[in-house]
Amino acid sequence: MLRSIALTALLLGGLLPAAAQQPLRVTPESRAQVTLSYSPLVKKAQPSVVNVYASRTERRPSNPLFDDPIFRRFFGDREQRPGGPTAQSLGSGVIVDASGLVITNNHVIEGMTEVKVALSDRREFEAEIVLRDPRTDLAVLKIRNGAATYPAMDLGDSDALEVGDLVLALGNPFGVGQTVTQGIISALARTQVGITDYGFFIQTDAAINPGNSGGALVDMNARLVGINSAIFSKSGGSIGIGFAIPVNMVKIVVAAAKGGVRQVRRPWLGASLQAVSKEIADSLGMDRPAGALVSDLFPKSPGAEAGLQRGDVITAVDGLAVDDPESFGYRVGVRPLGGMVPITVLRRGKPVVVQVKLAPAPEIPPRESVTLAGRSPFTGATVVNLSPATAEEFSIDAVKEGVIVAEVEDGSPASAVGIQKGDVVIAVNDARITRTSELRSATATRQYYWKLTIARGGQIFNTVVGG
Repeated sequence: MLRSIALTALLLGGLLPAAAQQPLRVTPESRAQVTLSYSPLVKKAQPSVVNVYASRTERRPSNPLFDDPIFRRFFGDREQRPGGPTAQSLGSGVIVDASGLVITNNHVIEGMTEVKVALSDRREFEAEIVLRDPRTDLAVLKIRNGAATYPAMDLGDSDALEVGDLVLALGNPFGVGQTVTQGIISALARTQVGITDYGFFIQTDAAINPGNSGGALVDMNARLVGINSAIFSKSGGSIGIGFAIPVNMVKIVVAAAKGGVRQVRRPWLGASLQAVSKEIADSLGMDRPAGALVSDLFPKSPGAEAGLQRGDVITAVDGLAVDDPESFGYRVGVRPLGGMVPITVLRRGKPVVVQVKLAPAPEIPPRESVTLAGRSPFTGATVVNLSPATAEEFSIDAVKEGVIVAEVEDGSPASAVGIQKGDVVIAVNDARITRTSELRSATATRQYYWKLTIARGGQIFNTVVGG
């Protein structure tokens, strides 16, 4: 490498005039010019970054035999008592409101019951979980400390970022304490990461390690531009490929938490979208494979009412480019409910703009939540009716009929046979299931065996379970 650099210098030396070969030397006029530093930015941002400690004490059965899932399956789950192992999680967070609202990653506090935050000045406080949003892997905490005020970080605009911009990452890697690393924006709009439903990540080479999750990615004005969430690594350590959730998505979740809701609701298009392959692009006369192809439309949905058609290729939302279905989901997902948004589509080779209403997915039919009891494989599972709203809530695509498993009680027969949250129950003993009341009736009588048809992760499984 040194050899090639030297050769380049020699070649340039023979071409440039003598004056240009001399390095420009200017005497520094101030201390700031001598000692350039990120210290002022760090001093401004650091008080807003916290460490997040989450834990959960497992419960253990009063009889050791109940540690055996097969035993629990046949005899039910008996009274349990505390004293089991403690599950723990460590991450970071950012104060985004002076009242003590903290944004962090949902995976940092997922399944946890006790949460504490430690400020940069080493004060520690208990915190309550105000809002979880698994679809974006974000969660909002509230510091429990009366009417105290806290140093909130200013929020930037992630759409204004450009590749090459300088950024700082603040967090608590490996639990060693608050740490700052520096890098640049390596890429924008990374959509094939597979971490969240709204995959539209900022990629940075600022060192991010385990424990940085939920920490701040800040710009050169000490404004929050992203929440550090994941790394690409084969060793578990940073290799310069980190991913952060854009702050414009964070704003939507924080606004929902301030509004007192328990679930973030976003605009719903009511259409099935697929990526545009090279073959599809060629068949449509497109110069490159980009956009989101409308493959199906839900009747009376905002997309259908706006005049979208099957075969349309969505190329932009309010003038912002759409490269694939994930980027469309993000562009619409950061919009508040209400009003309209212009969506540009390519239809038969020509651009067309349609105005789409920003409305949430309807809960039709109503969810009619039911917790199943008795002696069936679903005992201990809570199910809800499938609707556009619940399908969006549980990230379910391509399933039109059935009921959704919303919760599974730990140690229940449903848990023992492998029923999972997000499963869609389509049939029991070959009887179609379309409402929660039908599943309750179908499981009311004990059977010698149960034939189950379940959709999970886009695939349909048939299995037989003993009665």
